[in-house]
Amino acid sequence: MMGRHGLFFLSCLLGFTAGHMFNYTVILYLQEAVGSDLLSGLGFGLAFGSSIVFGWFAGVVCDRVPPHRVIHAAQALFLAGLACLWWAQGGATDQTRVAWVLGGAFLGGVAWSFVGPARLTTLAQLARPEELRPATIIFNLQVLVGFGLAPLLIGLVRSRAGWGAVIALAAAGFVLSSVLIANLRTRSHAVPSGNSVLADIGAGFRVVGADPLLTQLMLAAVLGYAMTGPLQILLPKLAREVLHLSELQRGAYLGLLALSLIVGGITALALSRRVRHGWVMFGGIVGGCLVFASLSQIGSAALSATGLACVGLAGGMVISLVVSGIQVQAPIAMRGRVMSMYSITSQVVPALSGVAAGALVNAVGVVQAIAWSGLGLAAIVVLAAWRMGRLRAYTGQG
Repeated sequence: MMGRHGLFFLSCLLGFTAGHMFNYTVILYLQEAVGSDLLSGLGFGLAFGSSIVFGWFAGVVCDRVPPHRVIHAAQALFLAGLACLWWAQGGATDQTRVAWVLGGAFLGGVAWSFVGPARLTTLAQLARPEELRPATIIFNLQVLVGFGLAPLLIGLVRSRAGWGAVIALAAAGFVLSSVLIANLRTRSHAVPSGNSVLADIGAGFRVVGADPLLTQLMLAAVLGYAMTGPLQILLPKLAREVLHLSELQRGAYLGLLALSLIVGGITALALSRRVRHGWVMFGGIVGGCLVFASLSQIGSAALSATGLACVGLAGGMVISLVVSGIQVQAPIAMRGRVMSMYSITSQVVPALSGVAAGALVNAVGVVQAIAWSGLGLAAIVVLAAWRMGRLRAYTGQG
């Protein structure tokens, strides 16, 4: 499978690494160069949250248009967003640089709206039916690896050459990602002639609503991604103000989270046929949230890193099992719309929780913000596990 689809997976790795570099650049620039936690959360919200508007349309486009074309268009939008970030740090005045960063973040958010469902829909056309679950977990590993490489690359490049080089490296990643799949061809799915976009979106909702397992998997994705915003907003501040790490050490600390997410994804791939998926999802989220909350009480960098690795391991397993379950359950003719719902969840929920985390840390400080975020979400997931019986019984083998 890796041999036949190696170029596609490599393209995913480059594209998602560059995409996460884009997000981290928005967050860190507004947090450190501008000096505003609130704007940092808002920037992250724009970089991911635009899909709440555009993601529904993206799902319809991925069913109506060959999805490989959508990938190329989305990555061109990322390049336009990077151009805004480059001008903000290199040419804009102090009065306009925040507007340029937020404008670039918005363009990146629109790009994220399309690139996720387009790549997942493309993958479903490339993989054989028996390969779809492991191929989706491998795909998710590319997302996680990109999430891990991004802060490491930013820390390394920025410490030697500044923000301009970081932005140039991200742009090169998008260009090469598109070149690798330049010869890839996919097909669109036939849709009833005369259907409006809203009608197609409604059909996607009806398909998900009619399948209790698919509905609860979507809700599990909401719960799993709710911690992503606090992680990305609060951890850089924790590393700087509580653990007193240097810039390179902060990059390594954040990279450890992603490395453990990757290990969690690999673990999910190895154990997917041996564990009850529903219980692993609920247990992983609750355990990860409680360990995250405990980071607020830890002053040792080594112990904090160990706890962070546990959070990442649990998160990587949960998200990999959730996305593979949704991909397998999605009907072929509706896959673009169903996977766009997942992609919207994976982008909007972190964006909203990131904005909330930015406001929370601005109000109560990083220590209390971490404790409240972790304990609050753990309580919500325990309640959800009690109510979501179909997902509790889900083994992953059906």
